[in-house]
Amino acid sequence: MMKVALLLAIAATLSAQVSFDRIQAAGKEPQNWLTYSGSLASQRYSTLDQITPANVNNLELQWVFQARSLEKFEATALVVDGVMYTVQAPNDVVAIDARTGRVLWIYEYTPAKDARPCCGRVNRGLAILGDTLYMGTIDAHLLAIDAKTGKPLWNKTVANAAAGYAITHAPLIVKNKVIVGTAGGEYGIRGFIAAFDAATGKEDWRFYTVPGPGEPGHETWAGDSWKTGGGSVWMTGSYDAALNLTYWGVGNPGPDWNGDKRAGDNLYTDSVVALDPDTGKLKWHYQFSPHDEFDFDAVQVPVLADMDWKGKPRKVMLWANRNGLFYVLDRTSGEFLQGKPFVEVNWMNGFDEKGRPMRVPGKVPTTEGTLIKPGNQGGTNWYSPSYSPRTKLFYIPSWEYSSIYVKQPVDYTEGRLFAGAMPQSPVPMVRSGQINQKTDEEGYGAIRAMDPVTGQRKWEFKMSDVTDSGILTTATDLLFVGGREGYFFALDARNGSLLWKSNTGGQVSAGPMTYAVDGRQYVAVASGSSLFVYALKQPR
Repeated sequence: MMKVALLLAIAATLSAQVSFDRIQAAGKEPQNWLTYSGSLASQRYSTLDQITPANVNNLELQWVFQARSLEKFEATALVVDGVMYTVQAPNDVVAIDARTGRVLWIYEYTPAKDARPCCGRVNRGLAILGDTLYMGTIDAHLLAIDAKTGKPLWNKTVANAAAGYAITHAPLIVKNKVIVGTAGGEYGIRGFIAAFDAATGKEDWRFYTVPGPGEPGHETWAGDSWKTGGGSVWMTGSYDAALNLTYWGVGNPGPDWNGDKRAGDNLYTDSVVALDPDTGKLKWHYQFSPHDEFDFDAVQVPVLADMDWKGKPRKVMLWANRNGLFYVLDRTSGEFLQGKPFVEVNWMNGFDEKGRPMRVPGKVPTTEGTLIKPGNQGGTNWYSPSYSPRTKLFYIPSWEYSSIYVKQPVDYTEGRLFAGAMPQSPVPMVRSGQINQKTDEEGYGAIRAMDPVTGQRKWEFKMSDVTDSGILTTATDLLFVGGREGYFFALDARNGSLLWKSNTGGQVSAGPMTYAVDGRQYVAVASGSSLFVYALKQPR
């Protein structure tokens, strides 16, 4: 009887309906965090203002959720009316009282044994619509879960996990659709983005990121190389309601480091694609790295902003790319407006009149090895940047380092790695990895603030190690970020000065977020295998 009463009490607590109108107007209820990047524009900017540069040094730990998993904790939590929803890797959904840290329920999902994502058994978050949560899984399923009780509602197989397909990102809600993309480019998949009816799980449309015969862009693939062309999607897209366009970043072509058998630009890999969310039709694209042989996935989150551009208001897209270049695009048309390095780059030396990068001769993978900057992890990677409309600066978690790129012959076998060698770098992909140091330099991580109008760096906060952390900015000009060394930092977003730090004991590999309950602002971040939640000290 007590158990029934408890379940009824929890269900009453979790009764709020999250309409798409609420998701679109996320800025009107900053106490909540209703979508992966905080808003559909993906700025990771909050208007909450209780925590300021003057009092941030009074932050103290409020509670910790210890995940029952030793996998990488890369999820950004959602918060809806005082309830937090997150994922303990690989695919267990957890509902938590956002004020106290009390676990309300856990839904456990066991992926298929043949699931083999390339870069860890990870999940980066959830989506919510109505009173239903949505999660993609590492065995390429899409699940609907009752947010009140944690009970599964439907389970849709999106792709074949045995062939290397996976879903690692938080789904995107647009109207009545749940949109996801598939990871698995290192296994020679043919990537795609698909939309599913939120109520039933029925697939409404599918857009292949590697076009087949008769589709625009197919001519950019030699022979049958399109069949194993890659084109992963790792990260959640963005949406502009006024233009009715959804934007998604697409990963590398396959094989990663040997392009000999896939001559051509290899569209739409290493591109941003703008799709009609009602039909999945391609409206425009821009390719950051044509015929990529450096694994420079364009899987970063598209950040949307409205700003004055050379004296005129313009709808722009801001993009810090893995290839080391910071871009400004017109998000209405895809027109290239500007591209500038934000880390040291030696594989290109400018853009032509159409915004295509001009390659430096000889800067390609070879059997002997070629030194390329940035290195294989890129100038940045999947970790979320932030744009502050107050400071008008764009903030990038950055890596400054190089790799030796080597290529080897490789044949495709379903379900096996399809890469064509492995670059060597002074910086390991994970902190516990072995360093095969073939260069005389050591890499480092930094948070870099860029002026989108000029493309110039305004300040840098240099770390003692690299960072896999996303960034959060707020209306009080605070910037929150973490690093591999285990610290969670608060910086002054205007000048990069360190205001506060906390040792979490594990590397931060997730995007911070902020919310409020009963008028009190909290900041949360996943680190190691735990979720840490901070707030200002209260009088005792």
